[in-house]
Amino acid sequence: MSAKPIAILGTGLVTSVGLSAPAACAAIRARISNPSETRFIDSGGEWIMAHQVPLERPWRGLAKLARMAAMAIAECLDPIPVEQWQAIPLLLCVAERERPGRLEGLDDRLYTDILQLLGARFAPDSGIIAHGRVSVAIALMHARRLIYEQGHRQVLVAAADSLVTWPTLGVYEAGDRLLTPHNSNGFMPGEAGGALLLGRPRGGPELLCTGLGLGTEAAHIDSEEPLRAEGLTQAIHNALADARCQMHDLDYRITDLSGEQYYFKEAALALSRTLRRRKETFDLWHPAECIGESGAAAGAAVIAVADAACRRDYTPGPAILAHMANDHGHRTAAVLRYRSG
Repeated sequence: MSAKPIAILGTGLVTSVGLSAPAACAAIRARISNPSETRFIDSGGEWIMAHQVPLERPWRGLAKLARMAAMAIAECLDPIPVEQWQAIPLLLCVAERERPGRLEGLDDRLYTDILQLLGARFAPDSGIIAHGRVSVAIALMHARRLIYEQGHRQVLVAAADSLVTWPTLGVYEAGDRLLTPHNSNGFMPGEAGGALLLGRPRGGPELLCTGLGLGTEAAHIDSEEPLRAEGLTQAIHNALADARCQMHDLDYRITDLSGEQYYFKEAALALSRTLRRRKETFDLWHPAECIGESGAAAGAAVIAVADAACRRDYTPGPAILAHMANDHGHRTAAVLRYRSG
């Protein structure tokens, strides 16, 4: 185990299949899906389907992102008095700057809007992490430094994202990347908010992040290079080395895969290059099949689902590999281990 493990002390999750972590994780366990028609039509004249979060009012844009994030944060920090939040750094994960149709104000207004909704403040070491689907894993790395090097007792990682806007959908639809009746090699867009409270291990039943790794893939999805999964393989090797374990020591995988063949092929190639001892089974979980492609919030959903599965004892085992990838070649991996006490 890493000399600097970080514990998942609390979770919050807002998705199309549940507006709290227990509800969403139970629905994902049952493989419940709740896609609905958007206001947009694809090139074949069909309504584009998406996993949309049902809030009490039809908010859109930054207003909806702020509310999803605020709901997840409030759930995650519910046991902690609001006046104590100002000692906790908030690392807010959002869409990468290269994202088609990225909303204006993500890097300045969203954080302020969330604070106003919560009526709270967070520590000065708070910040924005804008790397899309790999943001949460990068935030875990920042959180580990804040905890072990800067003396913070707790760090909050939150994420909010939505692909359900026409400037975003239009680009992906034109590139044949959306799942439609005419295209099976695509993803269904979604939106979500998530939050993770992190700290040093406390010794009780808890999910620990014991290893983290980064990699860069030259043959990203928009390139014309042959895919050999070198970036994801590098990220996994780095995470395993950080956790001081081998791939065969792990029990299953949980990822941000959302339907595109490219990413499933990458995951299979990376597995073939990192697993050196035969395993009878090595399950691959992907919550996006229930909540859709949720961008920067995907990592929060992956960790929250793993935490709920461990605490309710329906996992293949206590040791987990989580990995995430974005369209621009960034790859991340995390080794998770549940300690029962």
